[in-house]
Amino acid sequence: MQLPPADRTTSPFTGYTRAHWEAAADSLLTAVEPYASEDRALYHLPGDRTSWSGRLSDGLEGYARTLLLAAFRRDDKALERYADGLAAGVSGVWPRIEDRSQPLVEAASIALALRLTRDLLWDRLDDGVRQRAAAWLGDALTAEAWPCNWELFPVTVGGFLAEIDHEPDASRAAIDRGLERIEQWYVGDGWYTDGDGRKYDYYNGWAMHLYPVLHAWLEDDERLLDLYGARLERHLSDYARLFGGDGAPMHQGRSLTYRFATTAPLWLGALTGRTPLPPGETRRLASGALRYFLDRGAVDDRGLLSLGWHGPDESVLQGYSGPASPYWASKGFLGLLLPPDHEVWTAPEEPAAAERADFVTPVGPPNWLLQATRSDGVVRLHNHGSEDVRYDPYYTRLAYSTVTTPADSYDNSVLVAGDPGRTGIEPLGVGDGWVASRHAAGGGARVTSVVLARGAVEVRAHLVVGAEPGTRVRVTGWSAPDGVRAELLPAAGLDEDLTGVTTGDSTLFVALARLTAETDAAPLAETVTVTASGAEFTAHWSEGPRVRVRLDGAGVTVD
Repeated sequence: MQLPPADRTTSPFTGYTRAHWEAAADSLLTAVEPYASEDRALYHLPGDRTSWSGRLSDGLEGYARTLLLAAFRRDDKALERYADGLAAGVSGVWPRIEDRSQPLVEAASIALALRLTRDLLWDRLDDGVRQRAAAWLGDALTAEAWPCNWELFPVTVGGFLAEIDHEPDASRAAIDRGLERIEQWYVGDGWYTDGDGRKYDYYNGWAMHLYPVLHAWLEDDERLLDLYGARLERHLSDYARLFGGDGAPMHQGRSLTYRFATTAPLWLGALTGRTPLPPGETRRLASGALRYFLDRGAVDDRGLLSLGWHGPDESVLQGYSGPASPYWASKGFLGLLLPPDHEVWTAPEEPAAAERADFVTPVGPPNWLLQATRSDGVVRLHNHGSEDVRYDPYYTRLAYSTVTTPADSYDNSVLVAGDPGRTGIEPLGVGDGWVASRHAAGGGARVTSVVLARGAVEVRAHLVVGAEPGTRVRVTGWSAPDGVRAELLPAAGLDEDLTGVTTGDSTLFVALARLTAETDAAPLAETVTVTASGAEFTAHWSEGPRVRVRLDGAGVTVD
């Protein structure tokens, strides 16, 4: 990918300006064009993988997600090609939008793109094409969505169809239904769970906030924009802390192959004026994430986004991931809707939170504790509230970071009787420097866990209850990538190999952990002293307070 020279005057942290974003968008659009079908209705990107929706749906996905990029870029020539594809697609090429089908997802991208570029694309189409396109999209108004962020796809389609006066009553009904549905999942302080349960990840930003806020903004509905914009603004105060000093987003949750789609809510806040971030920090975070991936092989030698994180990586994929799935990264180019003279493009970059100072930040709704160190820019997420309906390493591990990936060897886990399972997570609270939860583990046991964090150091305690005496317990820590050191030391109840056995109905295990890129950090054992008795322990930080923690059936007490 050929990008302009770095501009270290306006962008001292990343070197990226609007010109870099435009060049990246142009390069991505040019690279996919050879893979369009002759009629341009489908984009069959190369690779052996097919999603569970099949090749035809995957081809539609390629069209829809790259159209969204062309719409944000407002590229006349590219949009002319997509107009040809739209005419062919709605003339019988594209699969119908049916209940819980992938075309419902792609219809939202198409409708949003058409709404954003109405003067450049939709208004120039023949009337017959417009009628057929509206009819194809119209099926999204009544198609059953999966009970999650999918409920917002009919909202997005309905917003466009209502604007062009196609089935206005049905369109408004679809909008009202979807917006009412997500209210059930709003848990406060700017956070949604993605459907029933406790699924907290980037879908908060690139779906749960993106679609309602964009809908309100495009409708010019001040009431809705005040409602959803206020939620977005509150969310961004937490969200901005999920990026490392190297630009990396937190490596947690589903659909990570969308990569710099993580920047969409940052741009959205600037676009709508609903953000707590100064313009220079918004651009620094967004450009940092784009550069992070481009510098690490996200784009292959054909100029295509691969299925993976840096380069190809099947471990971050789901069954719905097809060859074109990574192009939901197009959402990251939302900032191109802002004019070149907008302050988010002209203000000098400002440092990210992880570059300004160390922080340990409680995040209430997901029951997370965020821990960052300025010296190395590493951000760690202590997860005591997110889980999927099944065991998933991207949801159920105790901790994640911007520099690690969940390891095959069950990093950041408590293995009871050899079982790494962590289900039925029950949040027990988060506060100043601590977070706690309880979960079901192997052998019918329940584990109450608490983490204390200060600087780069963690005290991790686990009270195992209900296991047979003599049950083996193993505690694991971070997996260490190149250039980063991971440490784990026993502090109570554990041998040097970080294993122990239960001695009664309840047994406490405590370990010290650290993930750091510092080369001259003090020895871990000297940073904190732990004394434990029964279900209680005290941590005395060498350069800080003494903290007493009690874990019992009633929960966790920290003082």
